[in-house]
Amino acid sequence: MGKLLLLLVGLVVLELTVMIEVGSVIGALPTVGLLILTAVLGSSLVRSEGIKTLFSAQQKMQQGEMPGREVMGGIMLALAGLLLIIPGFVTDFFGILLLQPWLRNKLADKLVGSSQFRMQMGGFQAQQPPFGADSIDGSRQDHRGGTTIEGEFERKE
Repeated sequence: MGKLLLLLVGLVVLELTVMIEVGSVIGALPTVGLLILTAVLGSSLVRSEGIKTLFSAQQKMQQGEMPGREVMGGIMLALAGLLLIIPGFVTDFFGILLLQPWLRNKLADKLVGSSQFRMQMGGFQAQQPPFGADSIDGSRQDHRGGTTIEGEFERKE
């Protein structure tokens, strides 16, 4: 907990330092305007990227695949939105980095592949282990990287 507090205090000091430096070069009013502009543009970019990610996740689920990359990408988009709303140029820089699809997909693949990723879909819980590994419930990833879960179902109408 102490490390998190130290990190937050350090981030605030860094943000203030950068804002003061930028303000001394371009002026106070343009600095505030630039911070507001990045928040507004960032939120619209987060919205559009989020819609793309949502459609991609829906397609994967319709194909019977777990949308692990898309879920992690959505989490990173939420973090990007938060970073862009927080006033400051350093957080805006990292927020803009997380908006880049190539970087977000690379990070998502690394996070999903690093450990077992749990996801609940339609009332059934499935595991997505690293490629080629057996999961706890005995399912196995197929040749496309998806998870096959054997079971029975009954339709009641």
